[in-house]
Amino acid sequence: MKQLIAIGALALAMLAAPVAAQEAAPDTSGIVDMFIGPEDAKVTIIEYASYTCPHCANFHNGPFKQLKADYLDNDKVKFVYRDVYFDRFGLWASMVARCGGPEKFFGITDMIYEQQREWTSGDPSSIADNLRRIGKVAGIEPDALEACLNDNDNARALVAYYQENAETHNVNSTPTFIINEQKYSNMAYADLKAIIEEKLAE
Repeated sequence: MKQLIAIGALALAMLAAPVAAQEAAPDTSGIVDMFIGPEDAKVTIIEYASYTCPHCANFHNGPFKQLKADYLDNDKVKFVYRDVYFDRFGLWASMVARCGGPEKFFGITDMIYEQQREWTSGDPSSIADNLRRIGKVAGIEPDALEACLNDNDNARALVAYYQENAETHNVNSTPTFIINEQKYSNMAYADLKAIIEEKLAE
């Protein structure tokens, strides 16, 4: 599991905003959770993950597909995805994934994780171009994509939203799962399924 790093100073650097501009706390009211499933599901799973975390890619390229087939496609469980930012590249990926809105978010997330090794290779300019290509394949217009990637206010709000949630749930590695407000570390799908079944039966 990838361990978290202090992100306060890193956030300022990655967002390319002068420290003097950070006079007020970012407004996170416009940031919404991306989720699949009914609001009133008996079981809610919150995943804290980073787009640059290999263990998160392994989960999304395997167990998540089983989870979707077993519990999400039939509305048995609500699944919430929350970002963790280790670096600016994960933040950029998040901004691209969110650029298409809730309708395209999980499809873009699938592509980002499936192509993680490819898009994370190279210098920052190459990584940004790789993420742009993913966004364009997902059907996001180039101008809209550039607007998303250059929205510094949104970037600061996303980092602040991550910090608030990670502190609330004491997240210190990825992926971390919060299932009905109980914290779990990464696990095999069989173990995750057993926990879900137990909570559905309660």
